[in-house]
Amino acid sequence: MKENAHAIAPGAAEHQSLALVNSVSASARGLHDDLDSPEAARAWLLARDLIGPDIVIREYCRKRIIALREDLRELFIAHTGGSTPSPEAVEGLNRALTSAPGALLLRFDPPAGFTRSADHPVTQAVEHAMALLAEDAAALLTGREASMLASCGAEGCLWFCLRTHARRQWCSTRCGDRVRAARAYARRRAQREGQTG
Repeated sequence: MKENAHAIAPGAAEHQSLALVNSVSASARGLHDDLDSPEAARAWLLARDLIGPDIVIREYCRKRIIALREDLRELFIAHTGGSTPSPEAVEGLNRALTSAPGALLLRFDPPAGFTRSADHPVTQAVEHAMALLAEDAAALLTGREASMLASCGAEGCLWFCLRTHARRQWCSTRCGDRVRAARAYARRRAQREGQTG
């Protein structure tokens, strides 16, 4: 999993929608998808407290989360590239926003006091998680951090991040190191070719 391979992209810990978009990555070995099975999707959602531990994810629900991820990716690409997203991507986000039950139920537990939580069958629990992800994405794209959203400048990287400073170009130190190493190699190669030519 890329998240374990190097640091999480800036902003992904605060914005679960950014973490969702970054749940697929590319490497020399090909694409890696953190949501490549219903079990993996369940673990991803559970790790972010988007579902309860009793929820089991089926393939149908996993595909819906993947579809939302692709809609969010398109919206993030449009935002960072200054282009127009497809109406289908916008509709996909809006569908996720409105598909979940509108309220968290109030619970009282003597040791914990009052809490609010979703109490829904599996499909509705996944819809609730998708609504939370969509809400986070909509808030990110329209909020004060919208101008900070950027795609990684490393060739082949599919990740997005929040620019924590104006000079940030990469989602991680690893991508930055890879780009700098490639530039240094290209300079050395050009110098060698210049000396032999």
